[in-house]
Amino acid sequence: MSGQYEVGSIVEGKVTGIKPFGAFVALDEKKQGLVHISHIAHGYVKDINDELSVGDVVKVKVLSVDEQSGKISLSIKETQPKPERQERPRQSQGQGQGGGGQKRGGGSSQQSQPQGFNTLEDKLKDWLKQSNEIQADLNKRIKK
Repeated sequence: MSGQYEVGSIVEGKVTGIKPFGAFVALDEKKQGLVHISHIAHGYVKDINDELSVGDVVKVKVLSVDEQSGKISLSIKETQPKPERQERPRQSQGQGQGGGGQKRGGGSSQQSQPQGFNTLEDKLKDWLKQSNEIQADLNKRIKK
């Protein structure tokens, strides 16, 4: 295979075909590569046809070249500047994901860590603690 397409190089190509998983881009008369759907744009791409059409001329970055099969992996998004992340509004402590918020008044590590996020391990410890407290409370009621 010719060494003209090196990993990391940016070249122009023409979109020759679109499939649900990606777009085929002709780099020259004999070589073409695939831009996977995840490398079309920086944001989420639901339908490639919303972003590209057959015949479009695009800049692509060569991600990999398989010498044996001749397959070339390409990226359009890596030729474009990455958009700045917009700050998402912070959710209050009672809202959020998983578990429906704090139902009991017990101390949770979530309240002692106002910023960042808890790992699954931290959450599991909290859930086990809450579960044990509830179980102990139920056991006390049963003994009465």
